[in-house]
Amino acid sequence: MSATIGKGTHVRIGLDAPPRVASLGVGVHGTVSPRDVFRLPDLWQLHLYRYEAELTVDGVAHEIRPGHVSLVPPGALVRFHYRGRSEHLFAHLELPSAGERLTVPVMQDAGTQTPVLTDLMQRAVAAAPRNPARAAAELWTVLWRVADLATPAADGTTGPHPALALAVAHIESHLTAPLTVPEVAHAAGVSHNHLIRLFRSETGTTVVAYIRHRRMERARHLLRESTLSIPAVAAAVGIGDLQAFNKTCRRELGASPRAVRAGTA
Repeated sequence: MSATIGKGTHVRIGLDAPPRVASLGVGVHGTVSPRDVFRLPDLWQLHLYRYEAELTVDGVAHEIRPGHVSLVPPGALVRFHYRGRSEHLFAHLELPSAGERLTVPVMQDAGTQTPVLTDLMQRAVAAAPRNPARAAAELWTVLWRVADLATPAADGTTGPHPALALAVAHIESHLTAPLTVPEVAHAAGVSHNHLIRLFRSETGTTVVAYIRHRRMERARHLLRESTLSIPAVAAAVGIGDLQAFNKTCRRELGASPRAVRAGTA
């Protein structure tokens, strides 16, 4: 359990271990009464919304919009004011009482993360009856993603731009295939030029340089930790031409593939 910060605006949560899930599913409200008032004395409330309404937590009002996600601490008095039939995904859970604490707003706009959070929560709902551990694991991932929406970095800045996060996720999951900047931009939902600007401002490098660096970091791992042949390693990082792989390896890792494998570089 954790107290609120700024009373009703932020909470501090521990995520060092998976949550204990008491209940989760799809909640439908606003059909009998336009208002709900209640507390969960011992459980956190995680809601992912599909409607417009108003939530008041310990006297602080928060607008609800589709794609918003809320995290309400145990014991908080909540008041929902619906505008008709209202359906959301929910989880009631216990969080670790020890470990590092993260500060998270009670209400956030998940933005481009909404489809991912929706999919994870739906997977948790489906898994819960037969595999509670799987459901808890899915919700643990949801909670980390919710925390990442607004967790400040060490220098006090906010997390990466959502489009940059999507671009990086696309790159990381497609390192074994050819990648182009327009393709990555399309996956991130931004223009080619805008993606280039985002990478330059937030990573200090170019999209192409980032892709090359990540390919060779994976290549270094495979060369040192596996018995894959050098041509197989090159193919595994999306570089089908062995000469190009050798050249890139020397440029990025400072040595030939054989030297990297031997540990002499």
